[in-house]
Amino acid sequence: MSLLKVHNIDTNIDQYHILQGVSFEANQGEVTVLLGRNGAGKTTTLRSIMGLNPVRSGTISFKNKEIQTMATHNIANEGIGYVPEDQRIFSGLTVEENLKVAMKKKDEQTQKRFEYVLVLFPDLKKLLYKKGGYLSGGQKQMLSIARAYVNNCELLLIDEPSKGLAPIIVEKVMESILDMKDKTTVVLVEQNFIMASSIGDKFYILDDGKTVRNGKMRELKEDEALRRQYLGIA
Repeated sequence: MSLLKVHNIDTNIDQYHILQGVSFEANQGEVTVLLGRNGAGKTTTLRSIMGLNPVRSGTISFKNKEIQTMATHNIANEGIGYVPEDQRIFSGLTVEENLKVAMKKKDEQTQKRFEYVLVLFPDLKKLLYKKGGYLSGGQKQMLSIARAYVNNCELLLIDEPSKGLAPIIVEKVMESILDMKDKTTVVLVEQNFIMASSIGDKFYILDDGKTVRNGKMRELKEDEALRRQYLGIA
C-alpha cells in the first residue's frame, strides 16, 4: 500500500528553481531510496515533504491526505519523522535529554519506543548521560535517527545517514534501518550505493531536479550502464 505519494512537485529556493517535476511513491513497510548526483534535488525533496521548502506546484499526499500546504510541525504531527543530513542534535544536552526533549507525548508507547532505540543503538545506552557535543560522528547519527523514531512516526525520512562515517559504523546504521523497516516506512537519501542497494527495496533517480528513472533496487544493481549514466559509478 502506498503511504506517501509525491506528484510532480516544483520547489524554488530563493531565485533558484531546484525541483522541476519530482514524483515518487513510498509503499508501507519498504525502504525507498532517492538517488542522484550531488545537486540533483534529493535533500530539497525531503525538505519539501516536511514543508521546510514550500512547494510551488504539485501535490504531496500522506495516507491519502494532501500535506503540501501544511506547516512543518503539523506535518510531523501527522506521523512523519525527519533525520536531516547535518543531524542537528543539541550538543549541550545529554543523550537522554536529547531523546526526551524530542518526545511529543509521555505515554506508554513513547516509553516503549525510547527503550527500543536503546536496544537498537546500544552505544547510546552506554552514553545516556553524556552530552551530545562529546559524541563521535557515528554516535551523533545514531542519536539523530533515534530522536526521530522515538515518536510515533509511520514514515521516516533519512538524509545521507552514512555521510562521513567509518565503514563499521555504516554497517551498524544499515542494520538499524533494516530493523526499523519492520515498524516504519523509510525514504532514504544516500550517496553510498553499497549501503543503498543493500537495504533499499526500490529506487528513484533524480537528475537536475526531475525524476528520471525508477524501479526495483535489484534491477539497478544489475544495470551498470544506468548506474554510470546517472550516478557515475560502475
